[in-house]
Amino acid sequence: MIRPCKMKQVQMIVLKKDINTVIEFLGQREAMHFDVSDNVSESSDYVRIKELFEKLKISAQFLNIELPSQPDADSVLPHEADEALVEEQYAAIELFKEKETAVLQEKKQTEETFFEAKSFSNLNTYFSNLDQLSYLTLRVGRLDPKVRADLKQQLGERAIIIPLGEEEDGKVLAASSRKGRFALDSELNKYAFKTITVPENFQGVPAELLEGIQKQLNKLEAEINGISSEKEKMKNELQPVMQKLTSMFLTALAVEKLKSRCASTSEAFMLSGWVPADLVKKITQELSVLTDGRAAIRIYNPNEIPGIKNESEKIPVSLRHGSFVKGFERVVFSYGAPLYGTIDPTPIVAVFFILLFGIMFGDFGQGFVLLLIGLLTGKHGLKMLKRFKKFSVPLIAVGITSMVMGLLTGEVFTNEELLVAPTRAVTAALTGNPVDRIITIMPQAGNGNSIIKLFYFFGFTITIGVIFNSIGIIINIVNNCILRKYEAAFFSKTGIAGLLFFWYVIFIAISSLLGGSFIWPDFFGLLVPVGCIFFGPVLWRCIAREKPFFKHGIMTFIMEGFVEILETISSVISSSVSFLRVGAFALSHAVLSFIVFRFTEELINYSGGITGSLFAFFIIVFGNLVIIVLEGMIVAIQVMRLQYYEFFSKFFTSTGVEFTPFRFRN
Repeated sequence: MIRPCKMKQVQMIVLKKDINTVIEFLGQREAMHFDVSDNVSESSDYVRIKELFEKLKISAQFLNIELPSQPDADSVLPHEADEALVEEQYAAIELFKEKETAVLQEKKQTEETFFEAKSFSNLNTYFSNLDQLSYLTLRVGRLDPKVRADLKQQLGERAIIIPLGEEEDGKVLAASSRKGRFALDSELNKYAFKTITVPENFQGVPAELLEGIQKQLNKLEAEINGISSEKEKMKNELQPVMQKLTSMFLTALAVEKLKSRCASTSEAFMLSGWVPADLVKKITQELSVLTDGRAAIRIYNPNEIPGIKNESEKIPVSLRHGSFVKGFERVVFSYGAPLYGTIDPTPIVAVFFILLFGIMFGDFGQGFVLLLIGLLTGKHGLKMLKRFKKFSVPLIAVGITSMVMGLLTGEVFTNEELLVAPTRAVTAALTGNPVDRIITIMPQAGNGNSIIKLFYFFGFTITIGVIFNSIGIIINIVNNCILRKYEAAFFSKTGIAGLLFFWYVIFIAISSLLGGSFIWPDFFGLLVPVGCIFFGPVLWRCIAREKPFFKHGIMTFIMEGFVEILETISSVISSSVSFLRVGAFALSHAVLSFIVFRFTEELINYSGGITGSLFAFFIIVFGNLVIIVLEGMIVAIQVMRLQYYEFFSKFFTSTGVEFTPFRFRN
């Protein structure tokens, strides 16, 4: 397909009770590019869904569950039961979180108490004096086991209660910081705490207290381990549920966001957008069945839309290609979308991209590496490389062309000798004249013929540039005729006049190289298109019967004409000479390969043995890796540059809008 898909605008009035079902259907079909307002008003439903989604993320974060960033392909909208489940999970996890926090805090305080008390265990002073020597306040006594939990809750983080001896005895140790001792004593009095007097002459900290604290630490450690096990079990149980719920709520958020940007009343919504013409009938029929005929649907051709007529709106552009060409769509869209109804340049971009890359990166082995990477990132490749899937087809394509160019130049992983024998056999069978390599890029010492071949090669790259530039100008001519901009199609530097001038300059250049000379008819061959470019605005206003002929005055007309002629001449020269870089980078690739190959060869000859072979192997691997990564990137950038400046600039005078259908998945 050389032109974008035909589009139609679909407008529908959908009842409020059907809107979620309709948007869910359209999101799954990925067929409608919505015309919506940029103003977003958050509805109560949107706020509710967003709050639930935040709760879901908080719960997942606590359990260390990784949630999907986009909905599943078969995801549906959540129901009331799903929303209730999120609330239930959130409440349960918050309680569990509080329990974990409380136990961890108690363990921390108990550890501090233990280390503080232990430091005074052998102190040569009376226990009763520790209040004056320590940062720690210790109280030993009896407390009814039934009220212990309530006391812990009242004290919170200010103090800890540690059981001593048997549970039934009620013997406890209460500990707090010095600044919290008055609050501790106050709370202990409320719960009928009975102090146990430590013998008056006892020095240090009683062993019973240290033993009690240690037991409490062991108990808390076991409790924490139990909490960790319970948390892991909870994670394993809830992970698939939470991931499914996340997918559903991402879908719901997308639906609510779209609804907030659509015109609506208290009873209905109006949806408006563009759908590919060949899908309109099927989509509208399915929507009619889905809503039991309750949706009012109207279909418009582009020329029936006022905004399209006055050019205040643009029709979105949808390109459809096979897997090969589709891999190069982003090259086009990164520059801009073609205007609706104009020529789709993607197939041409795909062909010239792989051709230019292959010429500049000719090596059978290195091309095979690119091919292999393309296969590994493809549909049936490695799962870990799936995110690079969009690069798969371009990598396979440039890998193949690089391999072909490598066969012609006789290079395999920079080695110039491996393909000599098969190349001589093939050329001898086909032509009767065996040669070491079909294309010679590297000039060889004492071989003047190789220099001539190199110039032929540069001439070949310029020829590709002439063809590429010509196609760009022809596309511009056709596009302007489609858009009824006939002045630009006929009289501009990228119109018919500019194309004739470009071709005639090339004809004169070829004629001169073949020994011809400039003759007087050549003067008219150049003057006629130049004159059309210079007088183009006046000629068109005469043809269209528009007055005045000199719209901005005769002096402005003359100045603009001269500038246009200078731009035309400079663009003809620069756009052709620019393709010398293709040959230059092919030569630089050959030079780098030559350096790596000769260096390893000399290393083997000089060092010999296993050591020399190991060093040579390392140089070969490292050298090829550097060439593949570094020069591969440079060549790709140069190809993109040629596409942008020497091709797209010819016809992308204005850009369209890319067709971006509403979808739940990226």
